[in-house]
Amino acid sequence: MKRNASAVWQGGLKDGKGAISTDSGVLKDAQYSFGTRFENGIGTNPEELIAAAHAGCFSMAFAAELGKAGITPAAIHTKATVTLDKTDAGFTVTESHLLVTAKVPGAVQAKVLEIANAAKAGCPISRVLNAKVTMDATIEV
Repeated sequence: MKRNASAVWQGGLKDGKGAISTDSGVLKDAQYSFGTRFENGIGTNPEELIAAAHAGCFSMAFAAELGKAGITPAAIHTKATVTLDKTDAGFTVTESHLLVTAKVPGAVQAKVLEIANAAKAGCPISRVLNAKVTMDATIEV
């Protein structure tokens, strides 16, 4: 399975602007810029999109792992906070913190917490944060 998204950037870093789109059409020319990434401008940014992906992925992985244990959650609410820090290597995503509230009637709390930790470790987005990155590039001059 492969999923696609694209980004277009025009101009310099601080005065430029970009648009992000997904093949599904959920995002279509969603605006992003220096202001939306490093200030409080209107639009999205890559770290916010990673946070959304991580929250959604974890919630599904948690539900799946609970299901394997014969447990059905009533609700799972996940907020992911992605931290972008300036390091010696440059700006780096240094952390993604998951804040989870799960309503799991009739379950044993310790067992659900154990399952949540397994889902955190096994979620594909948790694992992608340490993934190999490949690239093909065509440069037009």
